[in-house]
Amino acid sequence: MTAQPFVFNLIKEQGAARAGTFTTPHGLIETPVFAPVGTQATVKAVSPAQLAETGATLVLANTYHLYLRPGADLVAEMGGLHQFMRWPGPMLTDSGGFQVFSLAGTRKIDDDGVTFKSHIDGTLHRFTPESSIAVQEQLGADIIMAFDECAVPDDLAYNQAALVRTHTWLDRCVAAKKRPDQALFGIVQGGIFPELRRESARYVAALDLPGNAIGGLSVGETKHQMHEMLEALDPILPRHKPRYLMGVGSPEDLVNGIMRGVDIFDCVLPTRLARHQAAFTAAGRMNLMNAGFARDSRPIEASCDCYTCRTFTRAYLRHLIVAKEMLAATLISIHNIQFLVDLVKRARQSILDDNFPSFSADFLASYKTTSHKVQT
Repeated sequence: MTAQPFVFNLIKEQGAARAGTFTTPHGLIETPVFAPVGTQATVKAVSPAQLAETGATLVLANTYHLYLRPGADLVAEMGGLHQFMRWPGPMLTDSGGFQVFSLAGTRKIDDDGVTFKSHIDGTLHRFTPESSIAVQEQLGADIIMAFDECAVPDDLAYNQAALVRTHTWLDRCVAAKKRPDQALFGIVQGGIFPELRRESARYVAALDLPGNAIGGLSVGETKHQMHEMLEALDPILPRHKPRYLMGVGSPEDLVNGIMRGVDIFDCVLPTRLARHQAAFTAAGRMNLMNAGFARDSRPIEASCDCYTCRTFTRAYLRHLIVAKEMLAATLISIHNIQFLVDLVKRARQSILDDNFPSFSADFLASYKTTSHKVQT
């Protein structure tokens, strides 16, 4: 009997928090896990070797962007994403749905799909569930996403209509998928409306896909509303399937998401903040442009063993920023990615050790969500 390429093993639960493993053709993913985002087949400012050294195991790439440039045909010709970008581990691609609705220019939605203008050159394109799956099969990631409609979170009428399309499109994605070495995840939508979220979760769960994703959060709703939606979904989504909260990655959101049953996260935040001189620390974000760091011989964080913290001082990093050297973004990105990867790993270990409530309470009590003052 041929082994199944995708198996989720739920090892331990503590409350809604879960620790598990997910097998893929390109390696085992220990969950919960944070996936850095390589939008255009690269995690910005970081090489694959540097990324591997942070402990990252899963990387996300973006279907919409790669479809527009360089094109899925070219990526397939080059051997698929893993070979093209030289990342040997598991990969995930989103469907392009969120970018079509958030980045594209003029767009027209109908029951069959979406016609949109490229944000790059204004050329006209069309995505349907079938074409989104076809592009993702050319890209070749281990985990692929169903094409969905991400609605404005607080518009009830829009969410009701979008949910019908999202579920119909999911059925079409399932029918269109051909590659057995890719795991298709359905996406739960429904805005900030608990009943719509529950309806969507029941629909997606009934298809018995290898995993389930939660979309349309962290798009303008409050933190309380996001937590409420996750709590509504926890008892409905299958326990023995991985749960992926799309586009969420601030430290406090990772801990709160794990607390509410999420297994997989991704976000551009660690590299985006690095390009704006901000570093994660256990106490909150640190603005390394601050003049108080000009003669500071300490690393970003003494307890961090990332390459940046093992090697460089705050003073040097600030110098790079002031001098507008590209290396600043690379070094701060390395630290920020490893901070999130390590945070989720520590949360996982605390679940295994029956200590997650204490771990999460301590972290959330000490982590400030705004930049903190210079440490002395």
